Amino acid sequence: QVQLVESGGGLVQPGGSLRLSCAASGFTFSIYYMSWVRQAPGKGLEWVSDISNGGISTYYADSVKGRFTISRDNAKNTLSLQMNNLKPEDTALYYCARGRGYSADYWGQGSQVTVSS
Repeated sequence: QVQLVESGGGLVQPGGSLRLSCAASGFTFSIYYMSWVRQAPGKGLEWVSDISNGGISTYYADSVKGRFTISRDNAKNTLSLQMNNLKPEDTALYYCARGRGYSADYWGQGSQVTVSS
């Protein structure tokens, strides 16, 4: 069965960095677009970033462009999100998802990122 397991979240001060990882299994990872989507406390889902199946094309929400970098390793079935210059408004539960943004068909359980001094 499809499994997506996120890791790497935590508490970080404003301006700091974190790297999220997502371990994928149960499907042919290399043929799917993958996404990161987040949900802040008390708010709806917000698309963060997509990456094409081969990793050539990447897409970002304006709110994270220039600060976050999505990447993937198809040999290891892993998806990553490098987050730099974090801001308090980046505080959210971050989900790895199979597919593009809100049309993704499988989601992980989420990894909490908290940005606070």
